[in-house]
Amino acid sequence: TMEEDQKNPILKEGFLVKRGHVVHNWKARWFVLYPDQLLYYKYDGGKRDSCQRGRIMLTDCKISCPFLEYDNRPLVFKLQTKSSAEYFLEACSREERDQWAADIGAAVEKLRPADSPTPSQSKTTGHRSLQLHSVSLNQVVDSMYDVHSGIKLTSHNEQGSSYSNCFSGSAVVDWLVFNQLALTRVEAVTLSSAVLEEGFLRPVGLRSVEAQRSHGLSEQFLDDSTALYSFSENFKKRGSVKAETSLSTMELSGKVLKRGYLLKQGHKRKNWKVRLFVLRSEPGYLHYYDPSKDDISPVGGFSLRGCLVSALDDNGVPSGVKGKVQGNLLKIITQFDTHYYIQAPSRQERMDWIEAIRAQS
Repeated sequence: TMEEDQKNPILKEGFLVKRGHVVHNWKARWFVLYPDQLLYYKYDGGKRDSCQRGRIMLTDCKISCPFLEYDNRPLVFKLQTKSSAEYFLEACSREERDQWAADIGAAVEKLRPADSPTPSQSKTTGHRSLQLHSVSLNQVVDSMYDVHSGIKLTSHNEQGSSYSNCFSGSAVVDWLVFNQLALTRVEAVTLSSAVLEEGFLRPVGLRSVEAQRSHGLSEQFLDDSTALYSFSENFKKRGSVKAETSLSTMELSGKVLKRGYLLKQGHKRKNWKVRLFVLRSEPGYLHYYDPSKDDISPVGGFSLRGCLVSALDDNGVPSGVKGKVQGNLLKIITQFDTHYYIQAPSRQERMDWIEAIRAQS
């Protein structure tokens, strides 16, 4: 009702991917944050379903962010309610994940009675209390290896020799601190040394090989831009890492500029599905992934060179579009004349995506 809306304003809304309770499958749902609860809905045919799928009560809710127990899903955070029900939610980017966790955490704080002490285990953003022992090295390495958000493999020259598909020690430390897997550079070096010791990484080139041979355990790994490392061969063969073909390696090598959940109309059946879109530059590509799958390969994608992108009118249903659609539509025509119909979750996001795509086309 209208009166209820005034008392209970919407604080935030958008897509998150949720793990099922009974069957542990992942599904995109539309989440709406209120001051005292988080509701989620199915989003069907490009329209939010009016019947709510579920409700998470926020009083005394605990938040763990980041939650790193899923290979290939480094962007999950966990909510645990007062009744100990657990919810695993995945965002489209680190910024989105941390923002959701912070906004939910702020709502939880407001619901606390004035005189109650803040429980130490309620971690609004989690990483403050993340000690090294609580992080599994497998999870750290899987996150490092992640195609979207892992460590970028680059080529380096060292003392006249050239090395490809590697990274510097300082890049690893930067990455660990940025991803809040370690709080300080010193902690990151300790963690990297353990990863090296376990054989997930190997030294490449003279500088890092020499350090591993001659130093004690704590100084084996160098936080240095000239000390080179790469993933070890035995790790590359592990099942969780899908080898990508050389074509997509080139397409997927660009810098990620923007990520987000958008609805895409299927080419054949014309049904609308939530996809994780990733926009890269140099080369400019737009790829999309099925967020319900753990697979790290895109379902599809296209070069943005010579693309035309335009917003579609919000009144009525534009030609080419099927189903009950709520507006915020955009259309991309590729240089090979393939038409993509995409729906953004808000007017602002539609504008942001159009600008970002135009800048690459």
